[in-house]
Amino acid sequence: MGALTTRQKVGWAAIAVAVLVWSLFPVLSIIMTSFKTQEGLFSGTFLPQEWTGENYAAILAPGGSAQDLFLPALRNSIGISLISTFIAVVLATFAAYAIARLDFPGKRLILTTALAVSIFPVISIVTPLFNLWRNIGLYDTWLGLIIPYLSLTLPISIWTLTAFFKQIPWELEQAAQVDGATTWQAFRKAVVPLAAPGVFTTAIIAFFIAWNDFVYGISLTSTSAARPVPAALAFFTGASQFEEPTGAISAAAVVVTVPVVIIVLLFQRRIVSGLTQGAVKG
Repeated sequence: MGALTTRQKVGWAAIAVAVLVWSLFPVLSIIMTSFKTQEGLFSGTFLPQEWTGENYAAILAPGGSAQDLFLPALRNSIGISLISTFIAVVLATFAAYAIARLDFPGKRLILTTALAVSIFPVISIVTPLFNLWRNIGLYDTWLGLIIPYLSLTLPISIWTLTAFFKQIPWELEQAAQVDGATTWQAFRKAVVPLAAPGVFTTAIIAFFIAWNDFVYGISLTSTSAARPVPAALAFFTGASQFEEPTGAISAAAVVVTVPVVIIVLLFQRRIVSGLTQGAVKG
C-alpha cells in the first residue's frame, strides 16, 4: 500500500477530529453541568456563568444532601464489581483453556450457550430473580448482585479468553511436560504468562460491564447496603420536590467515570496489546 497523499492525510485527520469531538462533547457537557449552580442550569449556556463546587460537596462532603446515598453506593460498586470480575476471570480462564485445548463433546454448545446468555435480555429475568432472591434471603445483598453480574461478565470473558488461548502454541505445554512439568505446572508456568495480556484485557472489560450495570442494581436492592452507584443516582433528590438534582447527578457521573478513565490511561498499552493479540492468529 502506497503512502497517503496530503489530501488523504487531511481527510483522515478531519474524520478523526470529528469523531473525537462527537465522542467527547457529551462528557464535556456533563463536566460543565457539574460545576453550574442551580440557577445556572437554566441559563442555556455551555460554560458555567458562575463556577461552583457545591454539587461535588453535596455528594462527597460530610453533611452533603446526597452524601449518604453516594458514598455507600460507591463502596458497593467498587467491591461488587471487583469481586464479580475476579470470579468471572478465574472461572473463564479454566473454561477457555479447556475449550481451546481439549477435544470433548459439547464444546461448541458451551460457546453457543455463553453467547446466548450474553445477548439474553436482562429485564426479562429480573422479576423471577427478584422473587427468588426475596425467598432465599439474597435480596439487597452483595452476593445477590455478584451472582447476576456473573451472567453478564462470565460469557464475554469465556469468549474473549478462548480466542487468546487458541493463539498460544500447543508445543510450549508439550515441551514443559517433556521437561518433567505436570499438566498444572505447564498451565501455570508456560500458558498463563503468555495469556496475561488477554486475561488483563478481559478483566477490564468484565469490570466495566459490572460497573455500569443499572437494571440489576435498581431491581435487586432497596437500601444502601448493596445498592451500586448507577442505581443510587436514580434516588438523588433536590432541595425541594420542585428542584431537579441535575448538578449533583452530573457531579456523581464525573466521579464515577474517573476510575474508568484512570484504568484506561494507565493500562492502555496492555489493553491494546491484549485486544490485538486476540484478534490476530499466530
